Amino acid sequence: MTECPFIHDDFILGSDTARHLYHGYAAEMPIIDYHCHLSPVEVAEDRCWPTITGAWLGGDHYKWRAMRSNGIDEQLITGEAGDWEKFEAWAATMPKLLGNPLYHWNQLELARYFEVFELLNPGSARDIYDRCNAALAEPGFSARGLIERSKVVAICTTDDPCDSLEHHAVIAADASVSCKVLPAWRPDRAMMPELGGDFNHWVDALGASADVEVNSFSAFMDALHSRHAFFHDRGCRLSDHGIETFYAEAYTAAEIEGIFDKVRSGGELSADEVVQFKSHMLYEFGVMDAERGWVQQYHFGALRNNSARMFGELGSDIGCDSIGDWPVAVAMSRLFSRLDLEGKLAKSILYPINPRDNELTGSMIGNFQDGSSAGKMQLGSGWWFNDQMDGMLRQMEALGQLGLLSRFVGMLTDSRSFLSFTRHEYFRRILCNKLGSEMESGILPADEQLVGSMIRDISYNNAAGYFDFGVE
Repeated sequence: MTECPFIHDDFILGSDTARHLYHGYAAEMPIIDYHCHLSPVEVAEDRCWPTITGAWLGGDHYKWRAMRSNGIDEQLITGEAGDWEKFEAWAATMPKLLGNPLYHWNQLELARYFEVFELLNPGSARDIYDRCNAALAEPGFSARGLIERSKVVAICTTDDPCDSLEHHAVIAADASVSCKVLPAWRPDRAMMPELGGDFNHWVDALGASADVEVNSFSAFMDALHSRHAFFHDRGCRLSDHGIETFYAEAYTAAEIEGIFDKVRSGGELSADEVVQFKSHMLYEFGVMDAERGWVQQYHFGALRNNSARMFGELGSDIGCDSIGDWPVAVAMSRLFSRLDLEGKLAKSILYPINPRDNELTGSMIGNFQDGSSAGKMQLGSGWWFNDQMDGMLRQMEALGQLGLLSRFVGMLTDSRSFLSFTRHEYFRRILCNKLGSEMESGILPADEQLVGSMIRDISYNNAAGYFDFGVE
């Protein structure tokens, strides 16, 4: 260990008050990771990794994107190069990441899981690689072991309505698993009639999973309701929608039935028909969630698969997405107002990817707080391009200025890596540093118990009370 390691007990904590808040109120709180992309297969099988490359670089499009920016050949990123060669290429990228949150995240993960405090660079790469690989061979470094050592009590994965959830059943039946691993309903593909043949293939798969012959829009909805009930019976209490923007255009039942019949028969839809169908489905999913007491999440504004070349070579989720700029306010208001009028507005968490929409969303959620539960409508944590220090602070500032930061349900990883739970620590340190500096400058009262209680709530207690996961 270096004499003055970069990652130390007071990392990010710039004042005595911040240090007292973090170590006294945040550090030991458990974790509820209510939105991630971890594989339930890997939890069920308690996956082990022979090298840090597989655990750290496999599937991580954040790192892939950074490596491409550093001029690394694709062979060393997603190609056929060996594990050491890929890790070596990543180590060469690390010194170039100063100013990027990946630098903090990666050094924090090395410190917390492997007790590696040296800076990763070409000179330290081989020693760090060997030490991490040796640790991964020890008990406690499997998928379940990493969850347990991170003090995670609940995880929600991201699951298609057609998923059998068989691996969730295996996990639930295994008393040795200390963490609840619950499915989350992600019905995006039910809202994509513009995909034509791909949409129809998915509808056929939905019908097969629900044992319903989908020969009409009514049958399509029957199949979705059946699968929604199936997910609920297996512990799901949370949905998630990845949408470009909100949809709330006018339509009639006859128009929706006609649009569905048209796409099922191979017809090409107009842009207006696509938006009408999306509008209806977004409303219907809101009703389903409200009737079962679920929380609904909306991740909106991502412009995906920008590089046609890379999409053709590697597919989606490979680091070629960016912030979009669709207007959202009017349709968001119409959708929530309609659901609210009908008594069908579920608890909702909204995640704008464009930071310009933080204040818009922060002001919108206040329109639909109805007193039924504290913080019913949430401005979610900084998402994707915003889950870094500046993005987190902007999100907290918008929520604090326009709503109740004290009722915020806190951080999530949104990650595919079992080493990413340190993002909760990162978030908590940033939160404590913000509030600590405000206490010292007189913006907040110098009352450690008052502010410390708020920090505990944001770190864990609010999420434990907001979600029906059966954790205390």
